[in-house]
Amino acid sequence: MTMKHLFLGLIASSILALTACNGNTEKKAASTEQTSAPVTETIPSDNSTENPEQGNFSELFSHYQHLTFALSSDNDKEAANASKGMLEALSKIKSDGFSAEDKTTYEDIAADIKEHAEHISDNVGNIAHQREHLVMLSKDFYDIAKTFGTDKPLYKVFCPMYDDNKGAYWLSDSKEIKNPYYGEDMLTCGEVQEELK
Repeated sequence: MTMKHLFLGLIASSILALTACNGNTEKKAASTEQTSAPVTETIPSDNSTENPEQGNFSELFSHYQHLTFALSSDNDKEAANASKGMLEALSKIKSDGFSAEDKTTYEDIAADIKEHAEHISDNVGNIAHQREHLVMLSKDFYDIAKTFGTDKPLYKVFCPMYDDNKGAYWLSDSKEIKNPYYGEDMLTCGEVQEELK
């Protein structure tokens, strides 16, 4: 009889131990759910910030500045890298908060930027072709700055000699002239025409 009680006692202990383990697992799962819930609540959704696209425009403008600097240094490979960065930044911009008119304007500009950035990134070894596409990219960036504003001052710099004296402009975050159309050949050719804020 003692053996039987001992055996039943072991079974009862095992059942209690299993129940306790399962209870702990459920408690752990419940506590994990409780601790992870606030984290998911604190992550903002795309629509919760008032103006997420402005920060993304800053990144886009940063890659544009990188592009103009690369071309002013006659560096076609770096120009291609800057254009790839521009394409990545472009894909992050959200236009959900725009008015219908601004959204249409932005989508037209974005499609144009994408086309010209792809040409620049695909033409390593042909810096003249990269510079031709910079002309149109600069117009697109000017339109973005005029329509949506900028987070820091930009300067519209004009080179009167480019394209058989037809001229072309670019945007710079500095008044210092570093001509991306001629590079080292005529690095300081150009004049500030406008300040954009």
